Amino acid sequence: MTTANNIKTTLPQGESAKEYLAFVEDCFRFANKSLASTLMSQLTAMKFDGSKSMQEHIIEMTNIAAKLKSLDMTVDDSFMMQFILNSLPSDYEAFQINYNVMKEKWDVNELIEKLIQEENRLKNCGCHTVNLVQGAGKS
Repeated sequence: MTTANNIKTTLPQGESAKEYLAFVEDCFRFANKSLASTLMSQLTAMKFDGSKSMQEHIIEMTNIAAKLKSLDMTVDDSFMMQFILNSLPSDYEAFQINYNVMKEKWDVNELIEKLIQEENRLKNCGCHTVNLVQGAGKS
């Protein structure tokens, strides 16, 4: 078995397995930091756009939080609640206001349940939004 030349150049020149394993550990540490940064950016930038269901949207967000937890970056439930609420479009503004003025605090599962109900209510009431874009487009 041979190793390709482009891979050989990235491997340490040490003789011992201990040196090699230390090198691999350093590589994974840097990769984990990069992955954690990417996941945190994804979580904070996520927006619900209606292209998938509310449940799918929140599951995607909680999956990212679970991946962060596996990288020793636990996302607290109260932070998760805020990330979810911040990801909602303006159609859910009344829902957010009602949540913020309530004395009782929900957990993530209660929030999911209520948001699915709100999603269904908005669909059934015929509340639709239109995004207007003005300006010259490319010819």
